[in-house]
Amino acid sequence: MLRLFGVVVTIALVDSLNPSTIAPAMYLASGERARRSVLEFTFAVFLTHFVGGVILVLGPGRLLVSLVAGLGTTIEHLGELALGVGLVVAGGLSWHHRARLARKEMPNPNPKRRSSVLLGASIMIVELPTAFPYFAAIAAILAAGKAVAGQVSALLLYNVCFVLPLIAILATLLTTGNRAQRILENRREQLQRRWPTALAGLLLAGGALLTTVAAIGLASN
Repeated sequence: MLRLFGVVVTIALVDSLNPSTIAPAMYLASGERARRSVLEFTFAVFLTHFVGGVILVLGPGRLLVSLVAGLGTTIEHLGELALGVGLVVAGGLSWHHRARLARKEMPNPNPKRRSSVLLGASIMIVELPTAFPYFAAIAAILAAGKAVAGQVSALLLYNVCFVLPLIAILATLLTTGNRAQRILENRREQLQRRWPTALAGLLLAGGALLTTVAAIGLASN
């Protein structure tokens, strides 16, 4: 189980650097009722993403498990290896294009047009069909062959890690008082400049870790 959790956390930390969720949270943090708005937005993102994952695991995921049942742990290790190599390639591409990515403007939503809860839920509903890191984590969870409780626990852990940047924004609002807006604006500027480099580093580190774990597993079979 610890191995599965390690894979899930690695993918989730990469996925958490998502401008589509961080940018709206930054804007909500600078508006009225900032603490409540960011809290509601974070909860909506977490709950919608988590419920979507549970539906995938307990719905189509059950069918997938039944199709690959009996193929042994080799399939699990090969899946981890493919995912690890994919993360390394993605990390290399992100590093190569980091300067161009840093010049791209972050999303500029208008949170005032809708409630923070609806904003968070709608963003996740729109993004879920193309949430490839989440799909990769779900595939790893299914391949591990754990009981339903273990699968749901892994999904819960993923989504906690996924909203960590939003929790950090909320913590800043709660602990810095009147200085929060200036601090968050500085962080937004830093994020604009550095997120491609941070993403590339996480992808490369996570990919190397998964590739190594998969290779060790294949060698031990």
